[in-house]
Amino acid sequence: MRCPFCRNSDSRVVDSREVDDGQVIRRRRSCAQCSRRFTTVEEAVLAVVKRSGVTEPFSRDKVVRGVRRACQGRPVAEDQLQQLAQKVEEAIRATGSAEVPSHEVGLAILGPLRELDGVAYLRFASVYRSFSSVEDFEKEIADLRAAIAKEAATEDEQ
Repeated sequence: MRCPFCRNSDSRVVDSREVDDGQVIRRRRSCAQCSRRFTTVEEAVLAVVKRSGVTEPFSRDKVVRGVRRACQGRPVAEDQLQQLAQKVEEAIRATGSAEVPSHEVGLAILGPLRELDGVAYLRFASVYRSFSSVEDFEKEIADLRAAIAKEAATEDEQ
């Protein structure tokens, strides 16, 4: 790391702190030559590999935009969309991989969206999974109903 003041490449770390639940590390450094202090920020870059092979950085905003379209006209607040995007990012980072296929991002969206709003989930799933018939919708609705019934039975037991 070069000193921003004298451009010397020798510096030592004085202090390190984790930010954003350990996703970012801030380091306070001291230059060996001019003794001035400066801060560096280190962040693990998470990349998404598209079907075309193109790699781009993961974007929470892009997740929110896609889910917002599915939630159009539904009682879903912006804050809930932001929380969903955070859950998706956490799930993807938990894989430990620096590059994730776009398909896995879609799968990571489906779970939290299913919990958030069933109709929005069906809308998103129909596009994401390329539903081509009424039967595809019926099967997904049956699966959704089964999941809701299972959750209700679990809550009744508690």
